[in-house]
Amino acid sequence: MPKRKLTRERLDALRAEAKTLLAADSREVLICAGTGCIAGGSLNIYDRLKALCEERGLHTRVSLRREENDADALHFKKTGCHGFCEMGPLLQIEPDGILYTHVKVEDCEEILEKTIIGGKVVERLLYELDGVKYPKDAEIPFYQRQTRVVLENCGATDAEDLTEYIARDGYAAFEKALFEMDSEEICREILDSGLRGRGGAGFPAGRKWDSVRKQPEGKKYVVCNGDEGDPGAFMDRSIMEGNPHSIIEGMLIAALAAGSDEGYIYVRAEYPLAVDRLRTAIAKAEELGLLGEKIMGTSFSFRLHINRGAGAFVCGEGSALTASIEGKRGMPRVKPPRTVEHGLWSRPTVLNNVETYANVPLIIRKGAQWFRSIGTEKSSGTKAFALTGNVVNTGLIEVPMGTTLREIIFDIGGGIKDGKKFKAVQIGGPAGGCLTEEHLDMPLDFDSLKSVGAIIGSGGLVVMDEDTCMVETARFFMSFTQNESCGKCVPCREGTKRMLEILTRIVNNEGTMADLDLLESLSDTISEAALCGLGQAACNPVKSTLKYFRDEYLAHVVDKHCPHCNGKKKGLVIDPEKCKGCGKCRKNCPMEAISGEVRKPHTIDIDKCIRCGACESNCPFGAISEEA
Repeated sequence: MPKRKLTRERLDALRAEAKTLLAADSREVLICAGTGCIAGGSLNIYDRLKALCEERGLHTRVSLRREENDADALHFKKTGCHGFCEMGPLLQIEPDGILYTHVKVEDCEEILEKTIIGGKVVERLLYELDGVKYPKDAEIPFYQRQTRVVLENCGATDAEDLTEYIARDGYAAFEKALFEMDSEEICREILDSGLRGRGGAGFPAGRKWDSVRKQPEGKKYVVCNGDEGDPGAFMDRSIMEGNPHSIIEGMLIAALAAGSDEGYIYVRAEYPLAVDRLRTAIAKAEELGLLGEKIMGTSFSFRLHINRGAGAFVCGEGSALTASIEGKRGMPRVKPPRTVEHGLWSRPTVLNNVETYANVPLIIRKGAQWFRSIGTEKSSGTKAFALTGNVVNTGLIEVPMGTTLREIIFDIGGGIKDGKKFKAVQIGGPAGGCLTEEHLDMPLDFDSLKSVGAIIGSGGLVVMDEDTCMVETARFFMSFTQNESCGKCVPCREGTKRMLEILTRIVNNEGTMADLDLLESLSDTISEAALCGLGQAACNPVKSTLKYFRDEYLAHVVDKHCPHCNGKKKGLVIDPEKCKGCGKCRKNCPMEAISGEVRKPHTIDIDKCIRCGACESNCPFGAISEEA
């Protein structure tokens, strides 16, 4: 029997039915199934607790659909990331809003007996702060001080259940855009909302869409950047894992605006769960008729593909990303022409990141003024941040644009670990900069950060305490950037290598005052001459640490002793008794610091070694370790 065609009337009927089911869905067990909690064993907790419930004769179900005698059924959900990663694995019980932290498989019987059956709280599994236990997630300061918009459904819904997404007004914005708005009106609404790209540069999304719309008729593409290569960043990953349909819906609306019939989601291969959930979401959207040919009886068609990146950081840059999708080596090109004119397969292309697209359905459904009511005048809406480092509560958060660092680190993050003092925070990843105590009350928005030489980037926040060596921090980020340089342009390929060598000498207390001058000179040259945004921003961590922590550079150079490094940095050594001379360490060393003959013990040149760990992880014999 042929599949029933999707029409607007049928979608509205499905939504009404789904809303009825959702309203009747009174008893829920939500198990966090984001990457972090899965690593902690949350899927085993899910299986064990569900099995125990069924053994006790409790009716359970795993999807939002009507089944016989299921009025009081326990709805088990594998949700996306709840955000409170420091406390995982997490388990939430609704409608009471009870949140259990650090849950283990052996806790399942007690949770069943005391909470699910008995209605009481397991005190030892509650979050505790300053002697106060918080039974409900809404009361916990970590959640209470956030404004979750894009992340609202990530920890509350089954990421693979299309019916539940529709029940929460999913695809209503696409329906509105398809039947009630033309392409110009869609672009105007996005432009009026003030939505700026959440991937780093903060370019107005509506202006980008309108530029593609105005290009001559012909093939156009919509591309989503889900590469997210910054160390410590996992905002886009969590949205792809926890709310994939929001991205698909945002891309559908962008395709309507731009006049495109084909799109790609570029996801780094290190995100297998995100890839799986996106594939599932696309398949279900195609099955229902939300993707494909002549959607809902209109002339609009849209096909969506997933492209897995090979882990190259430079592929987060637009032209390198499109080259990678085309099957070429991911390398940036000279601009102009811009991607809106000459993008994927040399055709006009809308390219935004995951978080940007996830905002779009909400803007179309609730209106531009609603979005503008959040955030600041020039940076509207919210921003998701990955809060990591020396902070009490690490995790994924979402706050209005303009929120201060003090609020994020001390109110939401709970302050610095072990009662130590705050020293700095690296924002924007390797292309960002360090902010210090003097910036704690500065609003975090695109323009404020630009004024102090930093960027929001994709949204990574790495907090550092008083014991952190800022020179080593700069060396770490420079090492990352140098390893990830595509090598196409000399300033980035050679310049970052020279800077890394200088920083390594300084960290090892072997630098000179001339090295500091050379670092500053190289930073200016590379920033001006590099081909793409990666190279142009590669020196930001060095520039900002030289500006705000010059005394630590002087401690290494003049005093030959850093109080934070405790003297000369230890290097890696190869145990000649264990080394078999296989050469794997030498082949994987990015600095050519390892030498030796085949089947004979190898050695490491400590002056060249940058402590990246590539040799240690690739040695099959465990012959490499830190020197005593």
